[in-house]
Amino acid sequence: MNVESVTIERLGAQGDGIATINGEALYVGFALPGETVAIRRTGSRGALVSVEEPSSARTDPPCRHFGPQGDRCGGCSLQHLDITAYNDWKKQLVNDALSARGIDADIKALITCQPGSRRRAVFSARAVKNGLVLGFNQTGTHIIASIEECAVLSPAIVAALPGLRKLAGILAHGGKPFRIQVLESLTGLDVAVDGIGKIREKARQDAIGQALTLSYARLSLGTEILVEARKPVLKFAGIDVLPPPTGFVQASTEAQEAMIDIVGAHLNGAKRIADLFSGCGTFALPLARQAAVDAAENDGAALKALDQAARHTPGLKPVTVERRDLFRRPLSTAELKKTDGVVFDPPRAGAQAQAREIAASGVSKVAAVSCNPATLARDLRILIDGGFRLVSVLPIDQFLWSPHVEAIALLER
Repeated sequence: MNVESVTIERLGAQGDGIATINGEALYVGFALPGETVAIRRTGSRGALVSVEEPSSARTDPPCRHFGPQGDRCGGCSLQHLDITAYNDWKKQLVNDALSARGIDADIKALITCQPGSRRRAVFSARAVKNGLVLGFNQTGTHIIASIEECAVLSPAIVAALPGLRKLAGILAHGGKPFRIQVLESLTGLDVAVDGIGKIREKARQDAIGQALTLSYARLSLGTEILVEARKPVLKFAGIDVLPPPTGFVQASTEAQEAMIDIVGAHLNGAKRIADLFSGCGTFALPLARQAAVDAAENDGAALKALDQAARHTPGLKPVTVERRDLFRRPLSTAELKKTDGVVFDPPRAGAQAQAREIAASGVSKVAAVSCNPATLARDLRILIDGGFRLVSVLPIDQFLWSPHVEAIALLER
């Protein structure tokens, strides 16, 4: 395959450098705008061979697993971009998504998270001929890159890698890949293995023994708890919550607390708040200090954790919970009649149906939280067309060095 030189013009939404060849985009991973690079081209992709003229924004990546050569982890895209240019790019991702929907927004400075602050991870693992591989998939493949370090994850999770590899070796069978989700709680690691299928009793007992030896707080097989030495505990603005196995929580504690503060300040003064796609209560529980809260969520285990936390936390205003599929059955305008504030934090698919109901309601303030700027922009367009004014948008980088970015949009009638 021939080597050719190209000049990179801009960064794409996935962090690839983009060159234009014969009027068509060519995507080159690990390349930066303004650089001349040598590549080997396959279709619309260019594999980086060398950087002939580097950008002044290029910097040394902090992790040995990052880069174009060898069995490299695909978890990060932009460790080679200096932090100022990187922060500008993250903010631009949000701006571009809103602009595509004709939305002119006051986008605030990026709220950053530090390296080593991510408290949860989902590793891939698989038995191989000479042992076991545990890590993250290489970019664009199902090949697992074995990792020994990670600049994104908390030190406690990185230190646990040898033990997790041993645990995976106990449970692995048949060569099929499976997942290990790890959450750093205040009482220890909460580890859940999923996709492994049925295991023999000896493997089950050996895994329990390994979890106890390593002092995990809890070990689960899917949603089945194998052993719970201590209940995993998280705090949402000082409120204790016991999350269910594999339950969704924000990736970073510092991002979580910043988001709670932003949403709480915006909805201050509301007497009744709906928290939609509430999860374990990241927003519902702190908001209940200032208003009555109605929480809706389709994950029964998460909703149970929220309810239990509300019942055991003194000083909260009334909190109601309802298990509900808000994609199929969003809260209607009639159900929102007594609600004056709403926060919603849906999965990446967004909250299109729910946004339509909110737009037609009498709700006065909305905080829209999203990890997908494209679906956020779509939902904001619905709310704006329904009579809301977009006050501001705050991007939050709790997915460090990746092409993902969280954002909170604040709206009022």
